[in-house]
Amino acid sequence: MSDLKIEALGPLQRAVMEVLWDVGEATVHGVLSQLSESRPLAYTSVLSCLQKLEKLGWVTHRAKDRTYYYRPVKTRTEVGRRSLMGLLDGVYGGDASRLFQQLLEDDRLTAADLAELRRLIDRRRADEGR
Repeated sequence: MSDLKIEALGPLQRAVMEVLWDVGEATVHGVLSQLSESRPLAYTSVLSCLQKLEKLGWVTHRAKDRTYYYRPVKTRTEVGRRSLMGLLDGVYGGDASRLFQQLLEDDRLTAADLAELRRLIDRRRADEGR
């Protein structure tokens, strides 16, 4: 999984990973019930998706009785960090200020988002001052 990026996954694979990151561990039925709230899916579609994700190294499973419980190999944060660093290096030449400028110019950021960014920046500055 070291070179696999979240961007390489298909929509169903991403949705399955989101469910597993949210719940930590789930059966095929558990994932299916979470995903079926937004779209109808077949059990076999979710099963084959989980099997493919396992083959790719994204998930692992444990067996209890005759049921498989799937869980992510990497956390959302680990995967997100790798994708973000790839974006930073590949698109912005490693210049974090250009990435942040682009983000701040986006209309989707709410006042709450900006306040949270400010809080995180302030906390980082305080940590560096120690």
